[in-house]
Amino acid sequence: MGDPLTEKIISSAIEVHRVLGPALLESIYEEALCHEFSLRNIAFERQKEVDVIYKGKRIKGQRLDVVVAGEVVIESLYGNLMIFLPPRYFLT
Repeated sequence: MGDPLTEKIISSAIEVHRVLGPALLESIYEEALCHEFSLRNIAFERQKEVDVIYKGKRIKGQRLDVVVAGEVVIESLYGNLMIFLPPRYFLT
């Protein structure tokens, strides 16, 4: 069995896609996914602002679509959800 948080995220995303289907705006999927997280009591932050450091210069303006449990980043691109997991989720 996999990581419980990952399983919750993926099952939430599957439920959103099952109900809504394809071809909607990114913002619709993001809103629906966040609602699904709320229904399942999964902690998340939406449109989280983060700074990018480039050669010692702090650049503001980067936003992450959704951050789950403070560690998993979810970005929506053309209605497809991309889940970025921290290294601890991978086997070595």
